[in-house]
Amino acid sequence: MKARPWVTPQEVRDYTENPAVKQRSDARLSVDITRAEQYVITLTHNDFSEYNEIPSPVKTAILILADTYATNAIRAARDMKSETYDDYSYQSDSTAISVDSLDLAALLDGYVNNIPKGGVNMRLRKL
Repeated sequence: MKARPWVTPQEVRDYTENPAVKQRSDARLSVDITRAEQYVITLTHNDFSEYNEIPSPVKTAILILADTYATNAIRAARDMKSETYDDYSYQSDSTAISVDSLDLAALLDGYVNNIPKGGVNMRLRKL
């Protein structure tokens, strides 16, 4: 198994088109990468321990996710606004990129380990 992290901060910088992400520190990008890797592991129920190298589609999904997490963090810090009037206050939220809209299933479907729920696994066949 390849040791984590599976993607380097420099690879995220090379992938992104966002200038603010390119300026992000290695420490912050490392956190984004860790979040992306954990998301992929949780989604696929696969820690990729049986692989010598991380498959290219999985690495691509991690790059996309890490870039998205970094972009969302930058937008949240920049666009967060709040105001208070007497006893009323509001906070406007930025337009964050949804992870669901990234279509990662196309990259990760082949690596999903199906875990039976409740311990029963039934197979049916046609007679």
